[in-house]
Amino acid sequence: MFDSDGIRLYYEIHGHGTRVLVFTHGILMDSNMNRRLATDLAAKGFRVVLLDLPGHGLSDKPKRASFHRMDTYAHHVVALMDHLGIDRAVVGGVSLGGNVSLLVAAQHPERVQGLIIEMPVLEWALPAAAITFIPMLLAVHFARPVVTKAASLFRRLPRTGIGALDSVMNALSNDPVETAAVLHGILAGPIAPTVDQRAVMDVPALVIGHQVDRLHPFHDAEQLARRLPDGHLLQASSVLELRVSPGRLTDQIGQFLEAAWQDPPRADRQVS
Repeated sequence: MFDSDGIRLYYEIHGHGTRVLVFTHGILMDSNMNRRLATDLAAKGFRVVLLDLPGHGLSDKPKRASFHRMDTYAHHVVALMDHLGIDRAVVGGVSLGGNVSLLVAAQHPERVQGLIIEMPVLEWALPAAAITFIPMLLAVHFARPVVTKAASLFRRLPRTGIGALDSVMNALSNDPVETAAVLHGILAGPIAPTVDQRAVMDVPALVIGHQVDRLHPFHDAEQLARRLPDGHLLQASSVLELRVSPGRLTDQIGQFLEAAWQDPPRADRQVS
């Protein structure tokens, strides 16, 4: 645990060395979602740091929406790097975590060695995001007794040891007031850097997308990879591939990290 602006945040470190990847989870999920990836990359010689963002996992869960803006989440990622004495890292994440990583690159380009963005939620995803999250927000507000009982049930269920499944169970265990604060904050703040900001993120970037769900349309991944100056697109079969049968994608991610850390820092790049 470490303290970031008065909030206690949970993190875990897998592996050793100076070639660091800081990787964050999807909305309402936690580090369980990415632990298999972290251990596999650690076995390839990288140090992988997983972070539970505020309102998620084992981190503090403030009940005010202002704590849960994506740009504030990006600040906490950099605070974790400061806490661990990491000057530069490849920064990445899944869905929410991917968008937060883009905001880290916009706010602090000098700290970013590269980007790994899995399933970005950008312009083409907005209708599906509204359809998904607004009913969730209404449910935790207006059906709170039902949601509270369901959360209590999930808290009592034993965990499976399967990272992605346990992450979902932990999300369903959250207090509805805490869930509402997360959803309010994310919907109220900036979702991603502007197109112009993305166009000058001059670092190696691996964008992973799939064609299965509307919340993470493959077109968003394609467009992001095309607009980033050094973007590379990797197609997954679904969100489950990296969690259930990860060999192919993990090998590709490992190769990307090898190349990213061979790339000299571009100290003169600016994002405005």
